[in-house]
Amino acid sequence: MSESASPLVVICRRLMPAGTILLREAGVRLRQGGLDVDAAELQALVFGAEAIIADPTVPVDAALLDAAGPGLRVVANFAVGYDNVDLKASRDRGVAVTNTPDVLTNATAELALELTLAAARRTTEAEAALRDGHWRGWDPGAMLGLELSGACIGIIGLGRIGTRYAELVRPLAAEIVYTARSAKPGAEVRLGARRVPLEELLESSDVVSLHAPASADTEHLIARAELDRMRDHAVLVNTARGSLVDTTALINALAAGKIGAAGLDVYEQEPDVPHGLLHAPRCVLRPHIGSATHTARDAMAALAARNALVALTGEEPPNRVA
Repeated sequence: MSESASPLVVICRRLMPAGTILLREAGVRLRQGGLDVDAAELQALVFGAEAIIADPTVPVDAALLDAAGPGLRVVANFAVGYDNVDLKASRDRGVAVTNTPDVLTNATAELALELTLAAARRTTEAEAALRDGHWRGWDPGAMLGLELSGACIGIIGLGRIGTRYAELVRPLAAEIVYTARSAKPGAEVRLGARRVPLEELLESSDVVSLHAPASADTEHLIARAELDRMRDHAVLVNTARGSLVDTTALINALAAGKIGAAGLDVYEQEPDVPHGLLHAPRCVLRPHIGSATHTARDAMAALAARNALVALTGEEPPNRVA
């Protein structure tokens, strides 16, 4: 196949070598934007693309799809979530949309556990005090946190990542309760998990960990009313999507001591994080690194590349979501 006849695959920002190597070996033409590409540059970048590889920071809307042109066949999202992609606009134009599930499950669940421990035990706050020279020796009343052994762990969304988080925290928890759109009988038997309404989960849990997808139904799933229902020592953890939590309500709840702590890896307006959240008490923050392991990111890149390549052959791509 001549170079001009080979399909054009546009990587909107960056793809790990595990993915780009597969694409080059397949003989496609590659065009790549980079981490600082803006919206106007993206529209020019995707012109003539038959496949687009996006990530959660890239809004794949009708304008971008139209900028690519009628030859576009697939948007391969370099993520398990795909709320950055306009699915209706993609369907209307006959463009397949894929994601990268499973391969980041362990990494994200492990970070959720890390945030749970860090927020419960106030470890980042304690380290900051030490580094800033404020530690004056052992104090029996200082930096008191929540002990997870014997705690009730509430999980909102018992999909792949939520289930793996439950497996990791199970040795510590006295009880695991969860909410989900459908019952998970296998997990209930294997993990001793109990499905309860959201209100009961919030009222009974010492830790509430969010693992639900972003959608119109889950926007501000945790807002003022929900935070008011939580125990005043409870820890809120979010490694799913920032839109699940009303940021202003969370800032106010932490300031008022209505909940014990929070551990966040995702934010409503990434990469912007409100000043009030940056300086909120008992709040552990991470810069969206849930899948940031060599194993997970390489596997995600390879899967995104395979999704694109299969779609370019005219066959049904794996991991299709639209």
